[in-house]
Amino acid sequence: MSKPDRHRATLTEVAERAGVSKATASKVLNGRPGVAEETRRLVREAIAELGYVPTTGPRETPAPQSVHVVFDTILNMYAVYVLDGLISGGRELGVEVVTSSLESENSGQYDPLGADRVKEIHAQGAAGLVVVTAQLTSEEMDACEQLGLPLVVIDPANPLDERVTSLGATNWAGGVQATRHLLDLGHTRIGFAGGPSQSLPARERLHGYREALESAGIELDPALTGSGRFTAETGAALTATMLDLADPPTAVFAASDAIAVGVIRTARQRGLEVPGDLSVVGFDDTYNAMWVEPPLTTVKQPLRQMGRVAVRTLLDLAAGKVPDSHHVQLATSLVVRESTAPPRR
Repeated sequence: MSKPDRHRATLTEVAERAGVSKATASKVLNGRPGVAEETRRLVREAIAELGYVPTTGPRETPAPQSVHVVFDTILNMYAVYVLDGLISGGRELGVEVVTSSLESENSGQYDPLGADRVKEIHAQGAAGLVVVTAQLTSEEMDACEQLGLPLVVIDPANPLDERVTSLGATNWAGGVQATRHLLDLGHTRIGFAGGPSQSLPARERLHGYREALESAGIELDPALTGSGRFTAETGAALTATMLDLADPPTAVFAASDAIAVGVIRTARQRGLEVPGDLSVVGFDDTYNAMWVEPPLTTVKQPLRQMGRVAVRTLLDLAAGKVPDSHHVQLATSLVVRESTAPPRR
């Protein structure tokens, strides 16, 4: 007479015993990165206690390794370029890229990421988290550290401590490049239409603008600088204010291509020619720069490359590799098109 089959422990029971998600237990079982050592210990103990043995026959295929990417918003060309690089990098390295946005659907404001959302992302089995241009709180950084969830931030919106690996472009150098180009053309009244005042990249571009003016012996005029969101509306509003000055600028350096589009729009509404009456330089080198009329002189950010490097860096962190630098900057370059010219005498 045959004995009744002994109950065979399942991966779900292992996960419950260890107090983790099934996806996390699967990652430990398959030796995949992105799991804290303490969590690995708990899962291994549960496997031993329950006598869990993976089946040799057909069984559920583990989900492909993934990275989770959180944008503040995906409704701009900057985000599209970075996302393209993230997806390309994921494809090259064999991981899926899962995206979400913090932008509220109705208000246009940004919801906080929150420590609870970080825990959800970890529970879903992500190898790590990439945050793009969104603000991070100390609680959110703490949650990533406590969970052993690797974190990489692209163009951080606020200062981060040394626990966090960040990635961006040489924004300060780009600001110098843009402003020196206008100075070399003969402009001395140069406005700066900036991004959010709390944004690190926007502040670095402003500092580059100031450095170039100071090096040329030109005193900064606060009336020629302003800040706002990285949108055409910001560029339009700031340019209107500058053009109303008794001594308006002959050139404007915009902190993004989207802002530059608004600068050009307002100049035309005032009956000015670009670049005859007002030269304009942008920042990013997105489709906005190539298809606006006239084609925009701009500072090129390697946005796609930033996305690819972010994925590779995140997987290196998940594998336990120590980064050479906690803040990586990729080089910018000036692309001269038709929106800049010497000022009219």
